[in-house]
Amino acid sequence: MSSSDLRDTLRQMLAVLEEERQALAGLDLDGIVGASNDKNRLCGTLEGVEPVQLDEECRGMLDTARRLNEVNRQVRNIIAANVSRRLDAMMGGPQLYRAGATYAVAGARA
Repeated sequence: MSSSDLRDTLRQMLAVLEEERQALAGLDLDGIVGASNDKNRLCGTLEGVEPVQLDEECRGMLDTARRLNEVNRQVRNIIAANVSRRLDAMMGGPQLYRAGATYAVAGARA
């Protein structure tokens, strides 16, 4: 892959990660799924790139992409946790994880 193609692909990845962030913020399921598909496609394009092919600009874009992807992952996890909490509250079902009481008892014994 040429340096120019690599830069273009990384710019596309950054744009897709931004689109994903906006889709997550808007709870746009089609946008989230579309961004996931685009990220997979772009990862396939980047698969054969060797570290020696990366210049400073590409390394900077990769670092930015990693950070954006991590933020998006955290947002997805927060959304999933909120949905689980809401569903549990509606169903009256027990929560799977109740650290408060268990740790309070363990701390009192120590």
